[in-house]
Amino acid sequence: MTKLLYLQASPRKSDSKSRQIATAYLDALTAANPHLEIDILDLWDTELPAFDGDKAAAKMNVIKGAGQDRAGQSAWDEIVAIAGRFTSADRYLIASPMWNSGIPYRLKHFIDLVHQPGILWSLDPRAGYRGLLTGKHATLALTSGVYADGVAEPAFGVDHHAAYLRMWLNQAGIQEVDELRFQPTMLTDNPTGDLAKALEDAEKLAAAHGYV
Repeated sequence: MTKLLYLQASPRKSDSKSRQIATAYLDALTAANPHLEIDILDLWDTELPAFDGDKAAAKMNVIKGAGQDRAGQSAWDEIVAIAGRFTSADRYLIASPMWNSGIPYRLKHFIDLVHQPGILWSLDPRAGYRGLLTGKHATLALTSGVYADGVAEPAFGVDHHAAYLRMWLNQAGIQEVDELRFQPTMLTDNPTGDLAKALEDAEKLAAAHGYV
């Protein structure tokens, strides 16, 4: 059975435009695929441990191929458990607003926990990173209050939002990445119409993805 992990990065619940767009996509996708397994992870209702000194040391031990002491093993076991929820999915749906040209800190916190050596990537000193999550697919539902593709940067913001998420997913081995955008949400002359088009685009993308 195909499993989709839906990461919700906005704290605004049903008022979040990124969630609304992602939900429109997901509803259309599940209508065509009633057996699709859905795992919803609200990053604001989930307790995420700090990526502290023990976890950083454990990560470096993995990179160096060194053994773990008791604290390091405990820290690494916690990381492996959290990352397992991510790696077990076949598809990803990420709903994320743009915050200060980047992504919300709760999403960055989650990424910092799961993006680990031997789990999402390996590193060759000459060839660089090699992503370990092959054959997977991601869809991004992206919103921003002021920034829009093609606006004058940096006066209206800079895209460290989609660019960062794509870089992260690609580095992990996920090369198939689609985007749904509602940008801007505050400065558009027709917010209702533009949101309706974004929701329609979400349904069309789900139809294009077809059966999974």
